[in-house]
Amino acid sequence: MPNEKSDIRRNKAAVPIGSDGNGSQSIQNHILLALPRSVRSAMLAKSQFIQLPTPYVLNEVGAPIQHAYFLESGLSSILNVLQNGKSVEVGLTGKEGFVGVPLIAGFKTSPTRVIMQVGGTAFRIAAKDIKVFLKDYPALDRSLQRYSQEISLQAAQTAVCNRVHEIDQRLARWLLMSQDRIDNELVPLTQEFLAHMLGTRRASVTVAAGMLQRAGLISYVRGQLKIEDRARLESTVCECYGTLKQRLDTWKSESL
Repeated sequence: MPNEKSDIRRNKAAVPIGSDGNGSQSIQNHILLALPRSVRSAMLAKSQFIQLPTPYVLNEVGAPIQHAYFLESGLSSILNVLQNGKSVEVGLTGKEGFVGVPLIAGFKTSPTRVIMQVGGTAFRIAAKDIKVFLKDYPALDRSLQRYSQEISLQAAQTAVCNRVHEIDQRLARWLLMSQDRIDNELVPLTQEFLAHMLGTRRASVTVAAGMLQRAGLISYVRGQLKIEDRARLESTVCECYGTLKQRLDTWKSESL
């Protein structure tokens, strides 16, 4: 987990795997897919399709935002970072979303650190180009404004969850939210990384994961967590997961 700047500097670089969005790969990002074809084509002509390894830093606290990212696969984590270097996750972004939210409001720097916690791919677009697109294409502006509300809701609910719910419930919520975004029963993260994500000690995550494993809800496969029984895991999770899902579903129906 990159809590220190020295760790961040050791990150592997993003690898370009396409000059733009006109190659053979199919688009997976929900925001891009929902845009009018003409808008999407104009944006992809200015984008670069890249491979993002773990734990590549997409945005850093206080640093200028150079690029925006429309994730195609993988999972990024939004972290609030304290002065002592410790961090707590306040949000997740996968193929449903967008990294670079402050740009929507005209800000140039990031208040959070956003890192890849599950490696994947994305369309990367320069911040200066996103600013132009937001002015020229109202459909894009509306979509990103809506997504900024979804991220704010996620952060608020996560704060409540971290304060009032037990670690096993929080772990179950995190696993379900992660699976929703990566569409895979395997969640390739260590317990140490999960402890950073949940803002707790590794020993606490070990105990919580052990409880879920003994109940047959999860297992370990080659050092990765595997969701064995999603239906029962959903019955174990705290109310926060359902609250988030219900609110997002309601917003989607309101925006039609």
